Amino acid sequence: MPGMELLDEMGQLHATDAAAGGEGADNLIGIDDVQKALNRSRASVYRYTNTDPRNLNPPFNPRKLNPEYRSDQKEPLLFHPNEVARFARDVLRIKEVTVEVLNSPSTATQQLLSSILDELRTIRSRLDQMESLGSPAISRLEPGGHQARPAA
Repeated sequence: MPGMELLDEMGQLHATDAAAGGEGADNLIGIDDVQKALNRSRASVYRYTNTDPRNLNPPFNPRKLNPEYRSDQKEPLLFHPNEVARFARDVLRIKEVTVEVLNSPSTATQQLLSSILDELRTIRSRLDQMESLGSPAISRLEPGGHQARPAA
């Protein structure tokens, strides 16, 4: 599952992070996944977490598991896989932490944008070919795409 850490039988943490061009909420993992990844109880994970009832987003604490930014106290705690790996390595002393970046499956939007880009490249290539052949239709066009008017 993209964005989830796995603890193997040797006690090594393997973090996977879906990389689809940017970091979104779908790349973050919740308390349950952190609990499974660290092989700790839910209560332990909450004790490890850098939270403060008086401050929604406390400053980074290198000895704690730091959640991502929240805009409301009711939002669930979410963690970046790299932060969970850092915490496991630096605080819990889990040896040989590995972070793997995997490409997420292509979405319909990504496929559409890719096909548009391919079409634009084809058009650009054909326009360049026509220009190199000295096509009269292309030579009459100005850079803005408007036909040049003959001087009066």
